[in-house]
Amino acid sequence: MSEEMDMKELMLGNKAVARGLYEAGVCFASSYPGTPSTETTEELAKYDEVYCEWAPNEKVAMEAAFGACLAGKRAFCAMKHVGLNVAADPLYTMAYTGVNAGLVIEVADDAGMHSSQNEQDSRHHAIASKVPILEPSDSAEALEYTKLAFEISEEFDTPVLLKMCTRVAHSQSIVNTGERTVPTKTYEKNIAKYVMMPGNAIRRHPFVEERMQKLTEYAEVSGINRVEMGGTDLGIVTSSTSYQYVKEVFGDSVSVLKIGMANPLPEMLIRDFASKVKELVVVEELDPIMENHIRAMGIAVKGKELFPICGEFSQNMVAAALGGEVHEGRKLDEQLPIRPPVMCPGCPHRGLFYTLKKLKCTVLGDIGCYTLGAAAPLSTVDTTLCMGASVSSIHGFTKMAGEEAEKHTVAVIGDSTFMHSGMTGLANIAYNQSNSTVIILDNSITGMTGHQQNPTTGYNIKGDPAGKIDLEALCRAMGFGRVVVVDPYDLAACERVIKEELAEAEPSVIISRRPCALLKYVKKNPPLCVNTDKCIGCKSCMRIGCPAISIKDGKAKIDETLCVGCGVCTQMCKFGALNG
Repeated sequence: MSEEMDMKELMLGNKAVARGLYEAGVCFASSYPGTPSTETTEELAKYDEVYCEWAPNEKVAMEAAFGACLAGKRAFCAMKHVGLNVAADPLYTMAYTGVNAGLVIEVADDAGMHSSQNEQDSRHHAIASKVPILEPSDSAEALEYTKLAFEISEEFDTPVLLKMCTRVAHSQSIVNTGERTVPTKTYEKNIAKYVMMPGNAIRRHPFVEERMQKLTEYAEVSGINRVEMGGTDLGIVTSSTSYQYVKEVFGDSVSVLKIGMANPLPEMLIRDFASKVKELVVVEELDPIMENHIRAMGIAVKGKELFPICGEFSQNMVAAALGGEVHEGRKLDEQLPIRPPVMCPGCPHRGLFYTLKKLKCTVLGDIGCYTLGAAAPLSTVDTTLCMGASVSSIHGFTKMAGEEAEKHTVAVIGDSTFMHSGMTGLANIAYNQSNSTVIILDNSITGMTGHQQNPTTGYNIKGDPAGKIDLEALCRAMGFGRVVVVDPYDLAACERVIKEELAEAEPSVIISRRPCALLKYVKKNPPLCVNTDKCIGCKSCMRIGCPAISIKDGKAKIDETLCVGCGVCTQMCKFGALNG
């Protein structure tokens, strides 16, 4: 698609980033899906002028984007905050090499942990790697800052981080769209710049420090950090979504220094702003990065003594901390009901987790939909650390926990997560020969982030046929003599296979294969019904935690709008009360 005239449009923050990438002339994008960053690459893939792909993991995505920028085309990759941990290795050295054409990396933080295993402030990565980081506060700035990031990248010879957060990425506001321009550069061999062996790297470090000084000067005068003077009794330094909360509470009754570039920070601008207000407060989510910087400058400032270091902020929180008032229509007075995440009706992981619980297995878990196996009533998953950790952890666990523990311990990992970072852990098991049983939960898609393709599905980001990795052949090639496939809807088969593999005194892989029930092409069976004459209210069917099953008037009840007829519950009922 291509709109070449200026127009106004209501856009999601991530969609606005994608539009900015299009207008900036990006030609290459490689990402790994991770909430809340996923939609950016999905939206960008709708522009046929841009080559887009899902990479196996964030490190690969960033390195691929670096190769594209090296070739002279503007490049992009996106990831969530924990994904930047995976990609930190190339990032920190790209700060030394610099770029050829512009390179921008979207990193989306998740304050409040809506879909993440930790709260993490990506500004730390920018500071530690010594690269600039921009923080838009709405969709309009998301588009504007994306284009600006490429200008900064090429002017200062640096990768640039674009820091989104859940609220900015997933909220909508008006943007002005423009035309696409495609600047290109030619590749020129430069060993001293791009080959980071010690003799070259040591000469690039001074360049990085000089660049940071130039970027600091740029931050002072470029306008990306702006002062909005109002009342001078209170001055607030803020950024990102916190800026929106401040403006909604105070309007123009206070003065605001709105930070758009969080690294490096503009010291002269901060000093001048502080001199014009009676009291200075920093409003920033998560870590006190701006607050600590200002305090280190010798300026009196308040911050975390007023605001928490954990979780998301809100208009109510800002008003309560600073004595403002939330405008009518924006108050959040009512406590909204909590809707905990659960595995969907018909989820293929449910039957397998039920079997693991029945066998009283220790289950080392991983990142994905199947993490929800830790929730009641299954309560099956014992650990969840990071992508791929289940496979690496079981090796150490079985080596140290003893022979009896080996017979009751498994690792579970999804197909996409296995491709992301499970293979190296599996190679370690094969190489160092721990008696580990690894279960790959192959639901034929990347489920938790909204059904993105991966290297095992046979389709690319646009849904076109692509290279397909054969999991069975891959595991055998990695040195596993025992590789078996099982249907998780078949509880008896699951129990038999798991028992057999745990009893063997060698490493093994079980592939639990059944497509995600939410995939459009997956055929749904008619919903089941309850024969109330046969149902005795024993609640055995409730032990799998299916949202479609409840108890009413002492009998099982099935919600026909949710049930997909998977039949797992029928295998648990000894009285034949559940029928198709």
